[in-house]
Amino acid sequence: MTTENIVGLVVAVALLGYLVLALIYPERF
Repeated sequence: MTTENIVGLVVAVALLGYLVLALIYPERF
């Protein structure tokens, strides 16, 4: 895996986790 792939994967996972948290805990966002 290249550095770009790793960075893109980390960003995608972080965004996905943020969206899931925003759906589960909407009062915090």
